[in-house]
Amino acid sequence: MNTACSQALNLPHGHLTFPAFLPDATWGVVRSVDATDLLAIEIPALMMNTFHLVQKPGAMVVEALGGLHRMSGWQRPIFTDSGGFQAYSLIQQQPQRGKINPQGIHYQPEGRQRKFLLTPEKVIEWQLRFDSDVLFCLDVCTHVDAPLAAQREAVDLTIAWARRSKVAYLRWLDQHPPEDGRRPLIFAVIQGGGSLELRRLCAEALLEIGFDGFGFGGWPLDRQGHLLTDILAWVRECVPPEYPLHALGIGHPQNLVSGYHLGYGLFDCAMPTRDARHGRLYRFTTWPPRPQPEDESWWEFVHMESERLTRQEAPISPYCDAICCRHYSAGYLRHLYLLGDSLYLRLATLHNLRFMQQLSMSLRHGGV
Repeated sequence: MNTACSQALNLPHGHLTFPAFLPDATWGVVRSVDATDLLAIEIPALMMNTFHLVQKPGAMVVEALGGLHRMSGWQRPIFTDSGGFQAYSLIQQQPQRGKINPQGIHYQPEGRQRKFLLTPEKVIEWQLRFDSDVLFCLDVCTHVDAPLAAQREAVDLTIAWARRSKVAYLRWLDQHPPEDGRRPLIFAVIQGGGSLELRRLCAEALLEIGFDGFGFGGWPLDRQGHLLTDILAWVRECVPPEYPLHALGIGHPQNLVSGYHLGYGLFDCAMPTRDARHGRLYRFTTWPPRPQPEDESWWEFVHMESERLTRQEAPISPYCDAICCRHYSAGYLRHLYLLGDSLYLRLATLHNLRFMQQLSMSLRHGGV
């Protein structure tokens, strides 16, 4: 199936062309870099996380600081995930910290005596007060291998919460109409784990409620770490092509290429920045890059642990035009990495994010 998405979004803070990779700025910051750094490498938008932001620095603080754009200095589009996936993951690890019921997600943050409650209505209101460009409904996440009964329960709650989210969203817009007429968009998340039938039922119900776009919900990899291409393809078939699909949590370069060819236009993930911090940098093997879903030879890792880099005067990549490779050698970057210096974190993060942006541009302009 090759239904490469050619859509775009007009958002309150700018125009977004697909495919677009959004770095994760979970707490309102992409670690080690600032907004001007991200502008310099042409990052089009950021993904922030409501679940984490309402804990640090707190919803009232974000609002007092003028919303996410003013707080972070980022004037391009901001997407805000509801945090359903993060809450699910934390509760799976420590069940005593929270529970999920029809009311919402009850969660006790570490170091606090009282639990707080995420309801579909609160999550939408927080995102609107944050001045997000794209809001995500609160959903219930499951692992792809979870029992069918658990998948069915998650789908039922996800649909019910999406309906409540849409009501809260419309009520807010009625009470606070956008001054320029450009409203934020609202996306719902399609759950169902590994069940094609549940995925279809979820998609159909969410389409009936009516949203601007949809996200692929749940962990997108199997237990062996392979992309769930059959499930991703099925969800794309269940959603009419005029609706954008966001591949939530997909950011491995090879998986992004596969997702794009399955018809997904939006991607976000912490992997490129996390890899950078841990000494795993990305590099194209040829220029212009010709990324292929079934062929990984177009790119490779460069590992900062490699002693071969110690005396290398050349940059990490001759094809990278970010500050890292325009001004510094691979040998110097390894030196900074071994020192644990913060400059390494900045340069490496910008390098991997620029790679992701170059990859997105290559797909957009037919470099395949």
